[in-house]
Amino acid sequence: MKGSAIAFVLAAAAALVSACGIYSFAGTSIQSDVKSITIDFFEYKALRVNPSLSNDLTEALRTQFRKMTSLEQVDLDGDLEISGEVTGYDVKATAVTADEVAAQNRLTITVKVTFENRKHPEDNFENKSFSAYEDYDSTLSLDAVESSLCEEIITKLIDDIFNATVAQW
Repeated sequence: MKGSAIAFVLAAAAALVSACGIYSFAGTSIQSDVKSITIDFFEYKALRVNPSLSNDLTEALRTQFRKMTSLEQVDLDGDLEISGEVTGYDVKATAVTADEVAAQNRLTITVKVTFENRKHPEDNFENKSFSAYEDYDSTLSLDAVESSLCEEIITKLIDDIFNATVAQW
């Protein structure tokens, strides 16, 4: 009897939370009147060149929204709109040996994001900076590890952007 009472309370709580239309179990807090999103191509404005980064970042963000929300992705005038640019792509030494030689390097990617919520403008932000990095052994060339490092960094950036826009964490 006690187990069925607990199950009933949990089911009622789940129904109540999902009925309000604001919270979901995917961790988003999208208002029920928001139905579509436009994700613009992220322009590349960093000094150091990575020709595929803008496309990879944009596609990863679109995929995240497809997987984690039920928003329809539209080319123009979505209820939500995300735009941005890659502003930094830098490699710096992070660990130096006694011989003053870099033992590790750090690849850091920085993006600036503008978020517009046409239904709820109080959620908007402009030119918010997001940055993520990965370290790698300095005995390896950037060319050898760049692809895998970028994948990991993009995943971190996408999580941060997603959380800032629709999870509001």
